[in-house]
Amino acid sequence: MNEKVFRDPVHNYVNVDHPVIYALINSKEFQRLRRIKQLGTSGFTFHGGEHSRFSHSLGAYEIARQVTAKFEKKYPGLWSKEESLLTKVAALLHDIGHGAYSHSFERLFDTDHELMSQLVITDPETEICQILQTVAPDFPYQIASIISHNHPNKKIEQLISSQIDVDRMDYLLRDSYFSGVSYGEFDLTRILRVIRPTEDGIVFDIQGMHAVEDYIVSRYQMYMQVYFHPATRAMEVLLQNLLKRARVLYPVEPVFFQQTSPLLIPFFKQNFDLFDYLAIDDGVMNTYFQAWMQSSDEILADLASRFVNRKVFKSVTFREEDTDRLDDLRLLVAQIGFDPEYYTAIHRNFDLPYDIYHPEAEQPRTQIELYQKDGRLVELSQRSPLVSTLSGTIHGDQRFYFPREMIEESIFAEDHEAFSNILDDLSY
Repeated sequence: MNEKVFRDPVHNYVNVDHPVIYALINSKEFQRLRRIKQLGTSGFTFHGGEHSRFSHSLGAYEIARQVTAKFEKKYPGLWSKEESLLTKVAALLHDIGHGAYSHSFERLFDTDHELMSQLVITDPETEICQILQTVAPDFPYQIASIISHNHPNKKIEQLISSQIDVDRMDYLLRDSYFSGVSYGEFDLTRILRVIRPTEDGIVFDIQGMHAVEDYIVSRYQMYMQVYFHPATRAMEVLLQNLLKRARVLYPVEPVFFQQTSPLLIPFFKQNFDLFDYLAIDDGVMNTYFQAWMQSSDEILADLASRFVNRKVFKSVTFREEDTDRLDDLRLLVAQIGFDPEYYTAIHRNFDLPYDIYHPEAEQPRTQIELYQKDGRLVELSQRSPLVSTLSGTIHGDQRFYFPREMIEESIFAEDHEAFSNILDDLSY
């Protein structure tokens, strides 16, 4: 086929020269990703962060295309055209199963985007499965096994899901660009020059170590400054509590939800299938939230209004040994007239920027290895003091969220003072 190109703000061009890739991009399941935000509720904090899973998936594919083109040309004995197609398709489809508002929806309705991705890829009724079957009858299952981390080719798996993969490389650059921050920037060109396959996996020439270091630090900074931002998490908490209230109300007011949010009924009943799942996107959910603002239930209407109009909850960090004090805060919240079940929450966000391989772990990480001039491999943190400092160390915090009214002086002075005093004790 003639090469197709998509203009892209991160990679300049996304190049497509395989008919299967082009057909997948034009499938209805892939086009749905245009209607799923990449950053979920982060757009409420970083107003430019409105980009979609569609653009990220194209970007991950483009990095995979560049990597595999290099491998085919430079390492023909270690890499084949068949591996290239598997890698490019898996990169393109790695997020195909993400739902509306992604992780918030998953937590409440007990869905898993990786499992849903596998179902989209292997269900014979999806356009994606039908396209993949034109390659080979078992091709959908090969792609699904890469996403489920069960494929025998570990080189491909590493490119799709590891501590430095095409997914992470694109989302760091893309999320940084659209969020308007520089934390996620790193030297992708240099990394693509030094990446190489071996018989057992993917490694990086040691002369490119500093570019890999830069990537690790960029990822750490993006998590601390963007993904874990307190306001973003406040909107996540608000969204989860809003959906929780709707699910509780459904048995009591089924007609209201049938009229205002019919596509959510299978989820309230916990009896949904793949196509119920694919019918929901961010736009559908936002329409429902606006309708819920008219609910006769004061809690549902208020939470919906707060979410739609960005009336974020406030928060305080706390130590585990101070957990008992949170009950005092909940009691004060209740005294003001807010139900703590829906107007408070504990939200924990922690990340491990880098870690070495631990075979005894339930899901051991694939460590990053450097290819030395004598052909031997060395694990990254053994040569990099910077990465060694970050390695194995968990970063993040835990926060208690509550209505912003609790810190406004308009509430009863006695309650305001009591609440503020506890916040002062908890803060560190």
